[in-house]
Amino acid sequence: MQTIYVMLYHLATQLASPLAILPRREQDAAMFDSSTVRSFDLAARPLALARWLFVVAALVVIIVAVGGITRLTESGVSITEWKPVSGALPPLSQAQWQAEFDAYRQTPQFIQINGPAGMTLADYKFIFFWEWVHRLIARAIGMVLALVIAWYGIKRQIPRGYLPRLVALLALVGLQGAIGWWMVKSGIVNDVKVSHFRLAAHLLTALVTLGGLVWTALDLQALARGEPRAGLTGFATLALGALLIQLFFGALTAGLRAGHVANDWPLMQGSLFPEGVDWASGPVHAVLNDPFLIHFIHRWWAWVVVAVLVTMGRRLKTAGQRPASVAVHSAFGTQVVLGIFTVWSGIALWLAVAHQLTGALLVAATTWGVHALGRRRA
Repeated sequence: MQTIYVMLYHLATQLASPLAILPRREQDAAMFDSSTVRSFDLAARPLALARWLFVVAALVVIIVAVGGITRLTESGVSITEWKPVSGALPPLSQAQWQAEFDAYRQTPQFIQINGPAGMTLADYKFIFFWEWVHRLIARAIGMVLALVIAWYGIKRQIPRGYLPRLVALLALVGLQGAIGWWMVKSGIVNDVKVSHFRLAAHLLTALVTLGGLVWTALDLQALARGEPRAGLTGFATLALGALLIQLFFGALTAGLRAGHVANDWPLMQGSLFPEGVDWASGPVHAVLNDPFLIHFIHRWWAWVVVAVLVTMGRRLKTAGQRPASVAVHSAFGTQVVLGIFTVWSGIALWLAVAHQLTGALLVAATTWGVHALGRRRA
């Protein structure tokens, strides 16, 4: 009888050990899931999936930076067709290059700007390259995320409740591609540049996707530690809202080339509030369309975001989340400095791209901070 008790004790220990990493509610469900009990490797699965999501998040950061290059080099409308599959290959012959160039020559951008400026096929190949790289990375993001979901789904190694969230993230990636083409089309048909509203939608969708990837990866890491998913606090909602407004006006600034209206800081053209704001169509129209006012809002709303994030950093430090606090402070500090130097430089390409890249990193760091503040112990 004593031997039987010992065997039962060891069996219970073996079953309890892998299930102990799950929240109580999921432990109860997992006890009756034969595939879960068979694996005995519950900690490795959410951690491996989290690592892949961080890889996809890194690709999103890269594509945001490359997107900044395509905008600053006016490369966005260089590819006039959307070919999700066959477009992965660049032109491979002189005839194919000439056909692409001929299609671009029909766009308002070439007719009104680059054509009179004497653009050659060699010049066209440069802007084509950046847009092609941008779209290639976008394809890689969608493919990697889809394959990861399919692989872990087939092996039944996606933790309970996470499949809908992963599918939603994949849908966001697909939506991002569609919005990207919708944006480019506005510059092919309507104007010499793409719509600044469509550019804002394109950039913000990418950054929301980045935040979702980071949050989900952090939740999976918490699951591996035996902690429940993080919640969203009221302060966290305020912080994300303030940052979203700043990102929106940053996108409008980029779309309207509003950064070029002044190269001094903290003043704009020698005064605190810029002259030349067009109020003729009303304040709402000016806030959304006037480059002087949009630039002014973008540079000063940044300090509202700084105040909120400084408060977040202090709360994180008090809560024992020093690494997240350091990440948040480093990201917004670097972002502010880069923004000022970008203005002083007259929008130098490398500084503007670094500013956009750091903006993506700021989204990731803020998501980390918000998640850390909302963590609950099991």
